[in-house]
Amino acid sequence: MQFEAGPLLSKIATPEDLRKLPKSDLPQVCDELRQFIIDNVSVNGGHFGASLGVTELTVALHYVFNTPDDQLVWDVGHQAYGHKILTGRRENFHTNRLMGGISGFPKRSESTYDTFGVGHSSTSISAALGMAVASGYKKESHRQHIAVIGDGSMTAGMAFEAMNHAGDIPNNMLIILNDNCMAIDPNVGALKEYLTDITTSHTYNKVKDDVWNLLGKMSKFGKTAQEIVSKIENGLKATLLKQSNLFESLNLRYFGPIDGHDIDNLTTVLNDLKDIPGPKILHCITTKGKGYSLAEKDQTLWHAPGKFDKTTGEIHKKTYDDPQPPKYQEVFGHTLLELAEKNPKIMGITPAMPSGSSLNIMMRAMPNRAFDVGIAEQHAVTFSAGLATQGLTVFCNIYSSFMQRGYDQVVHDVCLQKLPVIFCLDRAGLAGADGPTHHGLLDLAFMRCVPNMIVTAPRNEQELRNIMYTASLDSFKSHEKAITIRYPRGEGVMPAWRTTLEEIEIGKGVQLMEGDEIAVLSIGHIGNEAIAACEKARELGLKPALFDMRFVKPLDEELLHRVFKQFKTIITVEDAAIQGGFGSAIAEFMVDHCYTAKIIRLGIADEIVEHGEQKELYALCGIDANGILAKIQTNTIPVPAKNNPKALVS
Repeated sequence: MQFEAGPLLSKIATPEDLRKLPKSDLPQVCDELRQFIIDNVSVNGGHFGASLGVTELTVALHYVFNTPDDQLVWDVGHQAYGHKILTGRRENFHTNRLMGGISGFPKRSESTYDTFGVGHSSTSISAALGMAVASGYKKESHRQHIAVIGDGSMTAGMAFEAMNHAGDIPNNMLIILNDNCMAIDPNVGALKEYLTDITTSHTYNKVKDDVWNLLGKMSKFGKTAQEIVSKIENGLKATLLKQSNLFESLNLRYFGPIDGHDIDNLTTVLNDLKDIPGPKILHCITTKGKGYSLAEKDQTLWHAPGKFDKTTGEIHKKTYDDPQPPKYQEVFGHTLLELAEKNPKIMGITPAMPSGSSLNIMMRAMPNRAFDVGIAEQHAVTFSAGLATQGLTVFCNIYSSFMQRGYDQVVHDVCLQKLPVIFCLDRAGLAGADGPTHHGLLDLAFMRCVPNMIVTAPRNEQELRNIMYTASLDSFKSHEKAITIRYPRGEGVMPAWRTTLEEIEIGKGVQLMEGDEIAVLSIGHIGNEAIAACEKARELGLKPALFDMRFVKPLDEELLHRVFKQFKTIITVEDAAIQGGFGSAIAEFMVDHCYTAKIIRLGIADEIVEHGEQKELYALCGIDANGILAKIQTNTIPVPAKNNPKALVS
């Protein structure tokens, strides 16, 4: 559904059009932009509160700076809807996050105004610094470089690494710290307290305006006066805050805090900062969800609420006559608390995703045993390793695509030391509308190659509960291995999911259907599509055998020997990258044991999969029930054994 933009917004096709307006029109532009976002997200879904919180900032940045020649880098991109609307995508905004439509995040291939592709946090300062240094090298001194980063993203080590470097080399970069005390959930850590101190220091805020006025006139007094003013400014900040300014200590000129919703002052300040050379940071105070009262009051719920009635605020949820399966993350959260109530050694860790992962269930009940460590996946892994050295049973829950950021720590700090950390990888496989930055397609490949790592994927909620229970037992520690448990975003398949907890044997698969023509081997939740495909095949008179391997590492070799002795055609199915994943593991087994068979590997090809609903993407990649059935149908004629030492792998 498309919405009409307001009278001013409808005339803005590019930021150049925006810059033609008098400054007095900007408040109305902000109102119209905010309403356009509310209209569209209420009907089409998507991220909500973040973009409302930076509406004035977005307008001010494009009004003051000559984008795209001046390069604007958004961190994460949840807040970039206003940016997209102002940069030529207003007419297509109703396609946001839909298959074939525009991306929900900045994307270089989509627009020259999207200077850097983002979806994971804390990259903006590094990217903008690279752009700034490149401009300096090419003697493009006129270009400005702006990184917009939230206080939540500032909790990641990468942001500090970038600031440390920025303060040490010549560059012309402006960092906008969008401080709303929120990521998706409320921020945690000492940095949050530090920013709060700056924000609430009455003495500092009373004096800083005079300092600001003086700084804004620096260029009129020459280099000596600039140095004097800089020393005065630094001394005032350090004294009034009763501590050294964190950003100034990194050689970043600190300005603020200022009201991020005062469009008039924002444009004035940004214009002043254009004339101040060197790396600098502007601290803006904003409210996530600004302009929609319900989103301001419950910022976590309204981060991405789905479709809703914009008038009443009622979030639309599907209603069913029968009980429905829960989401996998909910099963994880409730099961972890259930286990922790019986086992005092259990601890829970997540990097800034307590509500998304459902670790918040344990955090509420046992705040001293469940930790949100901020956007810091590397720290989350090594912190978990430290806990494990003391005999604790640690569940470290990280989204699959976020786990990539902590891979070095998995190898060196966990597996080389044979520590039994339990990695629960949420959002594994095709993540849906969030697209390629959030698809968790690589974990099977990169986890199974690490020594001292067990890799498993439950087919349903009962399997998830049982493997979590198994990994929580003291007897599991005797393996001296870590374990990766991967599961997808969204609903499972069992409405009655609160099953009795049972220990399962590590590395053992199960046969789900008997057959004598072709064998289908699946791993994880996508096995439910394989079940549906095999059931349809039976209706057509075909007899595929179906096996749920359950473990990618270690493989059930006893079962595989039986499969390769009986079947000459084998289909593997995985919701993961086909290179190096489950199908590759099966092919390796075949080669290592000198079997000859035809293997058809179904999974995600070596290409970027764009955004869309999960079911749409399953079909696109040929791993839905129809895609699997098609492969069964075209490969049911047994392939005669030949004296060929090489197997056919397609």
